[in-house]
Amino acid sequence: MKIPSLILSLFLAATHLISAQDKPAYQLFDKNGKKTTYEKMLKGASKGEVVLFGEFHDNPISHWLELELTRDLAENNKLVLGAEMFEADNQLPLDRYLKGEIDQKGLDTLARLWNNYKTDYKPLADFAKSKNIPFIATNVPRKFASLVYKKGFTALDTLFATEKSWIAPLPFPYDPKLPGYVKMLEMSGGHGGENLPKAQAVKDATMAHFILKNLQPNTIFVHYNGSFHSDYFDGINWYLLKDKPALKIVTIASVSQKNLTKLEAENLHKADYIIVVDEDMTKTF
Repeated sequence: MKIPSLILSLFLAATHLISAQDKPAYQLFDKNGKKTTYEKMLKGASKGEVVLFGEFHDNPISHWLELELTRDLAENNKLVLGAEMFEADNQLPLDRYLKGEIDQKGLDTLARLWNNYKTDYKPLADFAKSKNIPFIATNVPRKFASLVYKKGFTALDTLFATEKSWIAPLPFPYDPKLPGYVKMLEMSGGHGGENLPKAQAVKDATMAHFILKNLQPNTIFVHYNGSFHSDYFDGINWYLLKDKPALKIVTIASVSQKNLTKLEAENLHKADYIIVVDEDMTKTF
């Protein structure tokens, strides 16, 4: 064998070996299934008035990209942050933490924080604190979502005025035919009945309400929520557009697949940008 041919063969073999050992953790796609890049997602997000970042609550890639996107957006844009993980009646202790009036121990005591708060959401809160960015507790208190699950929307009429201030104004619209709510019933096998998607809807409506309430001119509201709350452009997205049809919303969804090279058919059109994470990715909790 000639020396140049031998060198070429060795080079090709080495390239194949490196390729075989490459293990990307995620791949970005647009809604049509075309591969895209982080830079394009950042550019797209910067054009929105609201960014709905749909995460997997236990996925480190979701949380890392949330933080990175927020940091990068903050370089050239005014931001307001908000999250499903903070319930509206916990806004005061969250504000006190952001102002430095209480420390982390105080926030732990006064607010109902998720089990993975310190690893997955504290970095976002601390970034907001360091940059004086407002952070809005957008979610309905869970006991009220539970109340809807047990007794339906009419049970919300029994709440005190202060309690009603922590949910979307009553009555709010509800469409049981939205794909997300239909799918929820299908996945539950019918368990929970018609009140199951209603409990989801009170969360979606409330998060949308507090996003709209805290929108500011020339500012991007970045909202972190479970992907199910904004997949297929319904959920929170639907409620936002009900009140403000011209609102510019950019949605991001998280999905898991065995193969990262192609977006599976069921994940097409799930959001403007879709983060496909390796299904073997480790969990944060």
